[in-house]
Amino acid sequence: MQKVLIIEDDPNIVELLKIHLNDLACNVSSVGNGQAGLAITQAQAFDLIILDLMLPGLNGMEICRRIRQNDRRTPILILSAKSEEIDKVIGLETGADDYLTKPFSIREFIARVKVIFRRTEESSAFISDITASLIRAGELEIDIDKRRVMLNESRIDLTLREFDLIALLAANPGKSYSRKRLLSLVWGYDFEGYEHTVNSHINRLRGKIEEDISNPKYILTSWGVGYRFNEEL
Repeated sequence: MQKVLIIEDDPNIVELLKIHLNDLACNVSSVGNGQAGLAITQAQAFDLIILDLMLPGLNGMEICRRIRQNDRRTPILILSAKSEEIDKVIGLETGADDYLTKPFSIREFIARVKVIFRRTEESSAFISDITASLIRAGELEIDIDKRRVMLNESRIDLTLREFDLIALLAANPGKSYSRKRLLSLVWGYDFEGYEHTVNSHINRLRGKIEEDISNPKYILTSWGVGYRFNEEL
């Protein structure tokens, strides 16, 4: 049974989400205060955190940031009335795995949750197809089995999706992937219009592994296509 935490101050939304999550056989907890919500995430483990941004006590973006300081793997789905693309980008760059704008279709919400659970259970199944357990490129070392990335012998902290992205690209150097293809392989989404999710994660990855993000060494842009890993390293 999947453990889900809802951090949301609107009781009507909480009740609606609980009904449908219970239909998915989830064990659902909820809290309506940001500070209390953060405390629960620090005391218990969850398979999914559903997080509103506008909360009393502590806003959702700050909660997301603090969770990601110590927890890189628990999926976070942001729910927000903020619909501007920049808000979505900031949410994803803060560490959220997905962003759903209010008002939202409950069918789309359930579809997103199912995708998150499937990706977690599969543990990024495509990675199991990578024949090399250790990939080295320049000063970068990727340990597939341990899900660990080292740069100049220092460990780089990556989220689940960030690791999946770099592992996929590095295992296939020189192969260009479109944003839509990466979205399908890494997130399991086939939705149109969410390519900015890929862009945000690539930008975060570059910020962590590239010495100069304006002139990247490892993750290159294939203009008009998407991204590829540098095959000349």
